[in-house]
Order: sequence, then structure tokens, then C-alpha cells
Amino acid sequence: MIHEVIKQWHAHMRGELANGLDVLLDDDVVFYSPIVYTPQVGKEITKLYLQAAGQTLPGESSSPQNTNDSSKRFRYTKEVLAGNTAVLEFETTIEGKYVNGVDIITCNDAGKIVEFRVMIRPLQAINLVHKQMGEMLERLNTPN
Repeated sequence: MIHEVIKQWHAHMRGELANGLDVLLDDDVVFYSPIVYTPQVGKEITKLYLQAAGQTLPGESSSPQNTNDSSKRFRYTKEVLAGNTAVLEFETTIEGKYVNGVDIITCNDAGKIVEFRVMIRPLQAINLVHKQMGEMLERLNTPN
């Protein structure tokens, strides 16, 4: 089942899966943030964190002249799938800082994500992501 879930996850990341997070996430999904101590439980809060991460971690181009340079954009570099769990390693660059991490995704037999765990390194990256995620969550939580 995890192979199909990850196939859908990649489609969601490319913007090719309508209502991707609603389709993929179980109502009782648990999200483990590298920044927040307590697990976040439920689809709505998990969607909020993943949407904020999507805004925070897209990475950057190396220069205004070379906007097609994907070496600093968010990308998955390795994938390990076994049983109902996937580990997806990613890389990106934010404000000139290298960010490396993993998404650990667990699904149930119905093909819904029941656990989403994110780990990030190095410490400079964690501090930067913490700052930017806080700002993004505040913007996403503030009514227009």
C-alpha cells in the first residue's frame, strides 16, 4: 500500500492531485514536527503544518539570472519503502543555508497517511525553518 500512497504524495507535491492532502491524510493523522515538541493530531492541523512547510521549504534559485537552477529547490533525493512506511530524504536551500531532512510517512491498510514525521538537519537549518514556519503558520492562521 505504501507504494501507491507515495506515488500519490509525489503527484500532490507536483500539484497534480486535486485536494491532495484531503485525499491522502487520515482524519486522525499524527504529525511530528521537527520544531514543535508535542505531536499534532488530526487532519486539519496536519494540513496546516504541511501547507506552511510547502511555503517555507520550496527553496530558492541560486541567482536571479538562473531561475531554472533546481539544485537549490526542494527535492527528494532518496526513497526507502517497506511495509506501510516510507522514508523520503529531501534537500533544499533557504536563505543560502543547506537544509537536509527526511519525511517518514506511515499509512494504514486503507491507503491513508496516519503518521507524518519530519526531521531536519543541520542546526542552522532547524533554527531557520523554526523562524520561517512560525511566521508562515501565523499568516495562515490569521483571517484576511
